Amino acid sequence: MPIMAKSDKKDKKSGNADGTVNICRNRRALHEYDILDRVECGIVLVGTEVKSLRDGHANLEDAYGRIDEGEAWLIGAEIPEYAFGNRLNHKPKRPRKLLLHKREIAKFAGKASEKGLTLVPLRMYFKEGKAKVELAVGKGKQAHDKRESLKTADAKRDIARAMASRRKR
Repeated sequence: MPIMAKSDKKDKKSGNADGTVNICRNRRALHEYDILDRVECGIVLVGTEVKSLRDGHANLEDAYGRIDEGEAWLIGAEIPEYAFGNRLNHKPKRPRKLLLHKREIAKFAGKASEKGLTLVPLRMYFKEGKAKVELAVGKGKQAHDKRESLKTADAKRDIARAMASRRKR
């Protein structure tokens, strides 16, 4: 019997068309906020945090961004301790510095300081082997805006179903 080569099946964390590998997304942010502007940030991590991210463990649900003294910070993001780490393991919810150019920080600080706007992390991913965070300036939605968004999403879904069933005939 001949020996077969390993198949090249993609695992659950397969890459996107732009060469990124998603770690986690903040799905609630798109429901809670109107996104006005986005930027890609690097993030300062320690070794066990990177290993935990490579395993696909992270949570951005309660996270937000803050600009302090000309530096951008990610607050409240949870990266659980690495399972095989030793006593030098990291703290899961520590503040993490975001890497941006000064002009990008100034631009986002100006927008975030406006009343009703906040910095929201949308997703965390690997791009060319480096961990990145997609940070956005968002304006909080009112309850009626959220209901309207759900209605439009349902309508789009119904249209797509109708089109798909029509194509099958």
